[in-house]
Amino acid sequence: MNEADVRERLREVEDPDLGDDVVSLGLVNGIDLEEEAGTVHVSLALGAPFSPHESTIADGVRAALADTGLDVELSASIPDDLSTAEQVLPGVENVIAVASGKGGVGKSTVAVNLAAGLSELGARVGLFDADVYGPNVPRMVAAEERPQTDGETIVPPERYGVKLMSMDFLTGEDDPVIWRGPMVHKIITQLVEDVEWGELDYLVMDLPPGTGDTQLTILQTLPLTGAVIVTTPQDVALDDAVKGLRMFGKHDTNVLGIAENMAGFKCPDCGGFHEIFGSGGGKALAADHDLPFLGGIPLDPAVRTGGDDGAPVVLGEGDTADAFRVIVENVANNAGVVRRREAGEGR
Repeated sequence: MNEADVRERLREVEDPDLGDDVVSLGLVNGIDLEEEAGTVHVSLALGAPFSPHESTIADGVRAALADTGLDVELSASIPDDLSTAEQVLPGVENVIAVASGKGGVGKSTVAVNLAAGLSELGARVGLFDADVYGPNVPRMVAAEERPQTDGETIVPPERYGVKLMSMDFLTGEDDPVIWRGPMVHKIITQLVEDVEWGELDYLVMDLPPGTGDTQLTILQTLPLTGAVIVTTPQDVALDDAVKGLRMFGKHDTNVLGIAENMAGFKCPDCGGFHEIFGSGGGKALAADHDLPFLGGIPLDPAVRTGGDDGAPVVLGEGDTADAFRVIVENVANNAGVVRRREAGEGR
């Protein structure tokens, strides 16, 4: 068996999202065959660690070479010239923004549970609470430790395996933040440059609601892998969500999908299911704009208590935890699609 034989075997491995085999898609970075050692090393252009679909691709490669008698060693990386954050955040593989067109739809709840869920999968994760006017992520993860600094760089604290940075760490308790646009731009840029994020698979950014100065700064400063749009089912939220979609579209930012929060309430007393904010709005929005629907999260008191008590629901058990886990996996899968498509197009 030689390298060409190995490559031919890999043509049996289909990408579950891009509709072709990994060789034809340009997702094989290299093959190193050591016949004397009985080992073959395959480098794959996979960019979303712990994405279920990328794990399926890796398993497919192992299966395609299983009867060769070779020990298969795999590695995964996107070539440096295709790295989404090589300039601004050199140690960060993927930057994912969580956004909403209006407040009160549970955007921060989704961001916190997304970060905690990715960490639970085994990924190295950071969470940047960029909601400068209403930062509440530290409360939602019960973060008591403050960032440390040597005067030049900021070392973020960790909670649930997630590195944290929030405007709440930089302001006094209960102090309002009253900043104009240029000040917002300066502080966001400084935090991006000065925080020691280290090596991360995912940096989740909780944006403020709407389409203002903070969003513009992040879109102009950070190379985002993609954005998650959070909405509730009712029309007034959907109207504002469309504005968010258009904002990302104008800046050529991939939208990884739509997450629908408060998608119905199951009464613990009567067992009935009540669509308090309507039904199916998020799924319809995704379909209308040809975007993935990431999943729906029920209106569950456990989400509120989890946020108030600093215990993300995704780390627990039950239907709501499962709903968040579906969204986590879909976000990781869709980030992988973006990265693999970029890798294939860049060859």
